[in-house]
Amino acid sequence: MTTIAPVSNTTLPAQTVRDAMITSDFNTFLRMLTTQIQNQDPLNPMQSTEFATQLATFSGVEQQVRTNEQLAGLSAQLGLANLVQMSGWIGMEVRTAGEVRFDGTPLDLDLTPSVEADAAELIVLDSSGTEVQRLAISPHATAAQWAGTTPEGLPLPAGTYRFRLESYANGASLGQSEVAHYSRVDEARADGSGGVALLLQGGVTTSAGAVSALRRVGGF
Repeated sequence: MTTIAPVSNTTLPAQTVRDAMITSDFNTFLRMLTTQIQNQDPLNPMQSTEFATQLATFSGVEQQVRTNEQLAGLSAQLGLANLVQMSGWIGMEVRTAGEVRFDGTPLDLDLTPSVEADAAELIVLDSSGTEVQRLAISPHATAAQWAGTTPEGLPLPAGTYRFRLESYANGASLGQSEVAHYSRVDEARADGSGGVALLLQGGVTTSAGAVSALRRVGGF
């Protein structure tokens, strides 16, 4: 490994809104059909075919409501199952790209330099996206440890950072790539859509689907 040193509004979920609309349509249809039957002309009653068609429509709306209710229940069960499964990750370290909390402890980074690169630089960005550091690194390194210090050896402020790797060939940039890092999982939460959100050390949240590797604390 290479060591590098130097007030929100509350809104209802879309599915809840759709279910409420379907249920409202269902009740409206039922009232309309009942009123139509009660007020039909005795001398010209509703034809049996027309009545059967409306009943079929009524049945279809009712079935749609019940299907949505069953799907909602199934989604909740799947979300619970995923949550139970991910609970085993608590206390372990996961590899993700994006923001990571720095508290003075060196961070393990996972690098993917371009195969054509003959030079590379690690770019460090703060929580606002401002570049705070650019460090030369071996173009062949696939792992590194960021110490979080200035060239004078002083620690950078604690906070949220993210990293990018820029590869070069013959002095020309080959582009930048996201840098993954390891963070400890402190909590697993249902995200309300059947998935699981992971609360990482320092309060950073990521989805379980964004995890690319898992390891025990202190080991690869």
